[in-house]
Amino acid sequence: MKIKRMGIVALTLASVGALVLTGCAGGSAKPAAGSDSSAVITANGSEPQNALIPTNTNEVGGGKILDSIFAGLVYYDAKGAPVNDVAESITTDDNITYTIKIKPGLTFTNDEPVNSNSFVDAWQYGALLSNAQLSSYFFEDIEGFSYDQDSPLTGLKVIDDTTFTVTLTKPLADFPLRLGYSAFSPLPASAWTDLAAFGENPIGNGPYMLASPTAWKHNEKIDLVVNPGYDGGRKPKNGGLTIKFYADQGAAYADMLAGHLDVLDAVSPSALATFESDLGDRAINQPAAVFQSFTIPARLPHFDGAEGKLRRAALSMAINREEITKVIFEGTRTPASDFTSPVIDGWSDSLQGADVLKFDEAKAKDLWAQADAISPWSGTFQIAYNADGGHDAWVDAVMNSLKNVLGIDASGAPYPTFKEMRTLITNRGIQTPFRSGWQADYPGLFNFLGPLYATGAGSNDGDYSSAAFEKLLNTGSTETDLEKANAAFQKAQEILLEDLPAIPLWYANVTGGYGTAVSNVEFGWNSVPLYFEITKG
Repeated sequence: MKIKRMGIVALTLASVGALVLTGCAGGSAKPAAGSDSSAVITANGSEPQNALIPTNTNEVGGGKILDSIFAGLVYYDAKGAPVNDVAESITTDDNITYTIKIKPGLTFTNDEPVNSNSFVDAWQYGALLSNAQLSSYFFEDIEGFSYDQDSPLTGLKVIDDTTFTVTLTKPLADFPLRLGYSAFSPLPASAWTDLAAFGENPIGNGPYMLASPTAWKHNEKIDLVVNPGYDGGRKPKNGGLTIKFYADQGAAYADMLAGHLDVLDAVSPSALATFESDLGDRAINQPAAVFQSFTIPARLPHFDGAEGKLRRAALSMAINREEITKVIFEGTRTPASDFTSPVIDGWSDSLQGADVLKFDEAKAKDLWAQADAISPWSGTFQIAYNADGGHDAWVDAVMNSLKNVLGIDASGAPYPTFKEMRTLITNRGIQTPFRSGWQADYPGLFNFLGPLYATGAGSNDGDYSSAAFEKLLNTGSTETDLEKANAAFQKAQEILLEDLPAIPLWYANVTGGYGTAVSNVEFGWNSVPLYFEITKG
C-alpha cells in the first residue's frame, strides 16, 4: 500500500510568496427548514461524546455532524484538497500574517450574518484556557495563545465585516490547509447567550441543519434537513441526512442489507469476509487516512522510564500484525510501519527504528525479561476498548499474541459505548492502556503527530512529552519546502518509535457499502462518505 496522494498541501508549501485560495463569491437564500422525506439519506454513526460545539469535539461521531451543519473557511474534497467555502481568499506574504476575506452576504440558519466576528469570537473562546476545549491545541500557533493562563489571541484582528487577519508566532506554510478542520468553524452571536443549550441544538451555516430543536435524539439518531441558504460547493443533492447511532456494527450492516440504512462506512468484522460478494459493486474497500493503535499512559505502573521503554518495545514486537490483519480483517488493514497513513504525502515505510513494529518473538521475550530485571511484572495486561465499535475480535487476537509470546495474563477491557470510554480517557480516569487511533482532520503528516503527541495537545491522551520530538515538529511546521518539511516529520517519528507513547497497529481501509435506493456514493480521503453528493430515488 505505497500510496501517494498529492493534494493542495504540496502547493501551499511550495513557495514563501503570496498564497491565495480563491473561490466564487456566494450569497444566501433565506434559510427555511424543509426536506423531501422520500429523499432523506440514512447513514451510520455514533453518539457524540459532548455537546455539538466545534472547539470541543475531537471524535468521529460528533465530527460527522459538525462537518455537515457548519461551513468553515475551506472544506476538503474527496482527495483531501482544500476548496474555499466561506473564504473568498486566504493570502500571505510571509506565512506569519494571513489576511482572510470571507464571502459577503452569507448567513447562519437563523438569519444572523456570517462575518469576521463569527470566526474570531469562536476561535477566541476555543483557545481560552478556562474554557477547557478539547481542540484548543489547534489555536496554539496564533499569537497570544497560552497554556498557563487565560490569554486572548492577540494575533486575531477584525478589519471589517468580511476581513480579518491572523498573526502566528512563527511561519506556518500549511496553516491554510488546517482551516478545514471543524475547530475553525464560525459561531453565530446568539450562541454566546447559552452555549450549553446551543450545543444541544446548534445553529450552523453548512449544507445541512437540524430538522427541529429536538432533532438530536440521544443514543438514537440525529435528523438533518437541507439548508437552502447554503451556497457553497457542498450543496446537497438529496432531501436530508439522518445519522443513526448504532451500538453494534453488525446491526448496522444487517440494516443496510435489509434496506433500512442507505450508507455504511464501517463493516462489522464478522462480515469482512463476505461484504464484497454480498454487495458487489456497491461495496467500498479503499485506503483512507485512518491509523489504529493503543496508548499506554506513562502514569501506569511499569510503563515509565527505562522499564517502560523496554516493556513497550516488547509488547509491540510480540504482536503478529501480519497474521491479525490477514485473519481478522480479511486484508482490509495493512500493518503499520509508522504513525501516519500511506494516503498522506510524505509517508514512509523505511523509518529508522521501525523494526520495533515487526513481529519478533525472541526479541520480545528478551526485552520483557530485561524489564522484569528492573521491576518484576505482576497482574493482567489489558486494553480498554468500546464494545459498540466492532473491536472485540482484534483485541482478543492481540491479547492472545501477548499471552503466547510473553507468557503473561492479558485480556480486553470492554466499555459499553464509545462515549463512556472516551469520557474516562479524557478525564484521566482510565487505569489501563486503551484503544486509540486517528482519522485525519486535514491531509498532512503534522496532523497525525502534533495533536496526539505534542505536550498538552488536546488528543494527547497518554500525556506524552518530548522536547526533541517537538523541536522537529516545529522545524517541519515552519518549512516552506514540502520535501524538507516531511523529512523533519519523519525524523520526529523516529523519536516516537523509540519512546512508543502509542503502539502502532495498522492502517485502515474504509470498508463500507450502500443500499440499492441510493447512487452517486463516494467516500472521501478520510473515510467519511460525501453525504451531500448522494442521491436517492
